[in-house]
Amino acid sequence: MTQLRNAVILAFLTALAGCATPVSPPVEPYPSSSSYGLYLAGKGALTDGRNQEAADYFSRAQLVSDDPEGLVGERVFASTLLAGDVTRAAAAAPIDLNGEGQKFGQIVQGVEALARGDAKVARQLLAPEKTPFPHKILSVLLSPWASAMAGDVQGSLVRPQSSGDKVVDFFGLLGQAHLFERAKRYDEAETDFKLLAGGETPSSLSALAYGGFLERRGRRADAATIYSKALGGQAFDSQLKAALQRAQSGRGRPPAVPTLKQGAAQAVMAPAIVISGAKQNQMALAYLRLALRLDPNLNSAWLMVGDLLQESGDREGARQAYGMAKSGSPEYLAAQSKLAWSYQAAHDPTTALAMAKALASKGDPDAKLTFSDILRSNGKYEESAQVLTEVMGPTPDWHLLYARGVSYDRAGRWAEGEADLLSALKQQPDDAEILNYLGYSWIDRGQHLDTALGMIQKAVGQSPRSGAIIDSLGWAYFRLGDFKKAVETLENAIELEAGDPDINNHLGDAYWRVGRKDEAIFQWRRVLTLDPDPKMKAEVDQKLAKGLPDIVVSPVPRVGG
Repeated sequence: MTQLRNAVILAFLTALAGCATPVSPPVEPYPSSSSYGLYLAGKGALTDGRNQEAADYFSRAQLVSDDPEGLVGERVFASTLLAGDVTRAAAAAPIDLNGEGQKFGQIVQGVEALARGDAKVARQLLAPEKTPFPHKILSVLLSPWASAMAGDVQGSLVRPQSSGDKVVDFFGLLGQAHLFERAKRYDEAETDFKLLAGGETPSSLSALAYGGFLERRGRRADAATIYSKALGGQAFDSQLKAALQRAQSGRGRPPAVPTLKQGAAQAVMAPAIVISGAKQNQMALAYLRLALRLDPNLNSAWLMVGDLLQESGDREGARQAYGMAKSGSPEYLAAQSKLAWSYQAAHDPTTALAMAKALASKGDPDAKLTFSDILRSNGKYEESAQVLTEVMGPTPDWHLLYARGVSYDRAGRWAEGEADLLSALKQQPDDAEILNYLGYSWIDRGQHLDTALGMIQKAVGQSPRSGAIIDSLGWAYFRLGDFKKAVETLENAIELEAGDPDINNHLGDAYWRVGRKDEAIFQWRRVLTLDPDPKMKAEVDQKLAKGLPDIVVSPVPRVGG
């Protein structure tokens, strides 16, 4: 995977180099606009994540420019693909398959051919031997589906080979299992599904695939067993819970065998997930657009598209993506929850709370958890704790105990919060978040000091890249009077999260205590540029006016992450 992380952006940019084929824009160009001005406007829009706007600018620029080097054409290809218009992007991609700068264009054309049902062309364009790194994984996984679409049943059943690549191993086996089932070779299909879903807690994807196969074979009880095992490690997975309920009740149709296009879309999702995990967001978005061209109803892809657009700052595009999940689908609640959070992130708590409350009113536990989280994010701690209490059963999960413990503490009910946090820690003794929060809370109150400091140090060991948790350790040293060590630790925290107002505020206080007052004032002034909440802003204004008081009152303990 390291090679993939290092090469993927460069490969994407290189892949666009020969894309000068003109495409008709959806809007007429402005007669007074120069090609260079339109090009610059397109670049700005693309940088800001406004992909459709960028595509329009570049298309207009292409109409009024000779574009001898293909610079505008490559941007037309990239922006239309990122905006989700795969058909236009494929038309803008180069035709010559031998050029070094045409690698990704070939992949896009191959997927477009699959989506049109032109299997012969798709097989040619997606042939693994013609596809260079890093797109070879995609072509290897798509090839069996292209063969099946072309009527080559035997060729479709050949399992994709890899040189130890876990993505190809897992998704190649998954695709082969589905294709064996389509070929009515059920024993071989079940052998593959069993390999995928082995172990005490199979992954959600493998359990849903194997369970769906068992349900289609009339073995609902066996399917329920698989779903239950998977839920043991993923207790809040809405798709698993829906599948288990269906299998146990005997009501509702089993999931259908994936169509050829649906199977191909799932194959594209595999590298998209890997690339997204490597934080190569533009390439991940491009792959997700290809998956959705093959299966426009692939809700998991829409959710990922929404997440990537939200991260890039395109909130409206993200909301449109979240809105694509149909009501009644297993992903619907997750999509609506993300939609509510998008309003919270946009500083519109009224809309976020209204949406979350409406979802929770339907009684779904996951929707209630979202409502509780958004309540807590808006300082409504009593209400948050009350909603969590409604969700909890006789043996509550540690996630719920931890969340309610935080809410109780913030509401001023420390005794109840401490009890919940201790119960959560008993279930999950190595969790960095619980260790951090409980340990810091004790230090803030002057309780169990040695034990508490050890807990926070353990939390840092569990999450050494968490600026928030390292900040807690630094602030713990500050509260214990070790100001020199506090400065050293908080400086490490700010290297990890330079834009966090809490860390800057704490570092300013630590600088002041060791006599570095000019640096303290600089840090406090920086806090005011980082969108602090009203309480912190008032505290910082006071410190800038009068310095640090003799007795420091600590803020509420932080939740790391």
